[in-house]
Amino acid sequence: MEELKQRILEQGVILSDQVLKLDAILNHQVDPLLIMKMGREFARRFEGERITKVITVETSGIPVAFATALELKVPMVFGKRKKTLTSDQDSYTERVPSFTKGIVTDIMVAKSFLSPEDRLLFIDDIIANGDAARGLIRIIQRAGSELVGMGVVVEKKFQRGADTIREQGIRLESLVRITGLSDNQIHFD
Repeated sequence: MEELKQRILEQGVILSDQVLKLDAILNHQVDPLLIMKMGREFARRFEGERITKVITVETSGIPVAFATALELKVPMVFGKRKKTLTSDQDSYTERVPSFTKGIVTDIMVAKSFLSPEDRLLFIDDIIANGDAARGLIRIIQRAGSELVGMGVVVEKKFQRGADTIREQGIRLESLVRITGLSDNQIHFD
């Protein structure tokens, strides 16, 4: 998506050779028109897969997952990272490290929202090391649901996350692939 690349070049902030801050696009502020274009593109790429639900991890994956679910006309479910008083006690839980947060968190999905009949499309904002993605994939597997594929807005190719997903035989589609963040520049595939 050329428009997305342009926005990343204009509004992305390089914090290090490993970290790209996309707060103006995905992680703090969202442009609904751009988000809807992303959702349409993921829906187009996965059309014909008989998807029953779109799944993501809170928080930054929610807008794009919602847009994709809307285009596919299916429900969206997301893995929660914080347990609350109203959290379903009967949940699948995985403990995962967070690359950007520098902490370990839990991802929880209520068992009532996943079934062996589900054909899931996993949508996420950025894949770096892939720890959260692998955690949610383990939840999907434990639920007996079928993971049709994964759509990622930004794939950081210089980190191994996307490769570890593909090595599991999972179809992973990226809207944008970044090959590096050297010399204070964003390098695309």
